[in-house]
Amino acid sequence: MIKIFCKNSNESYECPKGSSLVDIYNALNLNLPYGPVAARVNNEVVGLTYRVYLSKDIEFLNITSDDGMRIYVRSLTFVMMKAMHELFPGRVVRLENPISNGYYCRMETELTEKEVDAVRDAMLDIIARDIPFQRVECHTQEAIKVFSEIGRTDKVRQLETYGDLYASYYILDNYIDFYYGGLLPSTAYIKLFEIEKFGEGVLLRIPDKDCPMSLEDKVEQTKLQERFTERLRWHQLMGVETIGDFNKAVLSGYGVALVNVSEALQEKRISFIADEIKERNARVILIAGPSSSGKTTTSKRLSVHLIACGLKPYAISLDDFFLNRCDTPRKENGDYDFESIYSIDLPYFNATLTRILAGEEVDIPRYNFQTGKREFTGKKFKLTSQMVLVIEGTHGLNPMLTEQIPESDKYRVYVSALTSIKLDYHNYIPTSDNRLLRRILRDYKYRGYSAVETIRQWPNVREGEEQWIFPYQENADVMFNSALLYELAVLKPHVEPLLRDVPQNIPEYSVARRLLKFMKYIVPLQDKELPPTSVIREFLGGSSFEY
Repeated sequence: MIKIFCKNSNESYECPKGSSLVDIYNALNLNLPYGPVAARVNNEVVGLTYRVYLSKDIEFLNITSDDGMRIYVRSLTFVMMKAMHELFPGRVVRLENPISNGYYCRMETELTEKEVDAVRDAMLDIIARDIPFQRVECHTQEAIKVFSEIGRTDKVRQLETYGDLYASYYILDNYIDFYYGGLLPSTAYIKLFEIEKFGEGVLLRIPDKDCPMSLEDKVEQTKLQERFTERLRWHQLMGVETIGDFNKAVLSGYGVALVNVSEALQEKRISFIADEIKERNARVILIAGPSSSGKTTTSKRLSVHLIACGLKPYAISLDDFFLNRCDTPRKENGDYDFESIYSIDLPYFNATLTRILAGEEVDIPRYNFQTGKREFTGKKFKLTSQMVLVIEGTHGLNPMLTEQIPESDKYRVYVSALTSIKLDYHNYIPTSDNRLLRRILRDYKYRGYSAVETIRQWPNVREGEEQWIFPYQENADVMFNSALLYELAVLKPHVEPLLRDVPQNIPEYSVARRLLKFMKYIVPLQDKELPPTSVIREFLGGSSFEY
């Protein structure tokens, strides 16, 4: 017998050595709402088929947790891929990106409504048959042979640049696939999904994490999907779609070329935005985006291009229009809610912009974060005919921020790091993980925070984004993807040591392990060839811009 400590009940139990997590859960009679889909064992997320041979801490997870939802979505994706393989053998299917609270997938040939209905029916049949997901671990060379025989060249390219002696894959009935995280024990654990036509592909819809008995509401995200489509065009231009493609290119000596082309494509996009601002005669440029999206560098690069268009950009910080701290709204727990739009003095901000646009000379405040008060230092400003205001901040796309400013005067830019590469055709890298890696590095280099502290704060950051940023992203006149094809390879040597320093005995370890797990597939790239104007310099250092 071995002893396990269950965090769900805060009690210790004895169980037979070699028990699976499913066995342990059933023996404990926990009755977790919606049932378990995964567990954290010594703070590492694993599937329920994991067997325990030594004393462990165990926390069972359901679909309402981020880790539980990831395992549910991976397993659902596996079922969809098997169904499509059976119905359309030989056709390549790609899981492209998250969109509209679901996941966009495409085939090389567009599916009809009737074919999508057939996929749904095949998925339901697979789920009803309660087929187990079987994990196979073998020598990497053997895995390469397996994927070569089934024509998965994307997986072969990745494994050929994988440094570990052993690799793993999964079998569902007679269908083989790879996923870099755990899966459900069997298909019967999948309770809810939908699949429907979406653009040239299909949208795989998933349960609402907060209410798993219902699907996530589908939202219109046309502009966001356009940026993902642009990313795909750029990949096709460079001939690099997956980490395997990228690794092969770097190992063949094309790493610097990928850096240069990636930067040139971004620069071209920024130039287009500046030209459009000039053409529209906009006078207030609002730049918004989530944490670590590269808003600051993007606004500075855009300002350079605006100057090249004959304009004179003038930067105004939303931070300087914070309410005095004593008037700042608070969260339910009593902490100040600096993420809320109501932490900004909206009437004063609108009045100041109105006076500026009317040609008046105004006093520009400076917010003193030590005293928590707005101060005036004699800094005055008057808008001239060739000037444009560049305002960067969290709430730039929220209509309340500039409700008194005429729409014709405004141009809104949404900046986000929409991860620009997939592990393989069936595994994408979440955009929030891309930003978290950036933030971990920036917080360490410039704020003295450890990876533990950054990971610990991340859920609060994400909560604020969900409430105050993402609902307004489609209000943008233009979206800018700040993610670069090569950036994970450049971040890897800097961020991996920080993640390895996260100790196992704290909850943040599970996030660090997950990030390390997908980064091990990426061949590192040195940052010496990055230009000083690159958005990645905002996080790595060495930027020619002042921050």
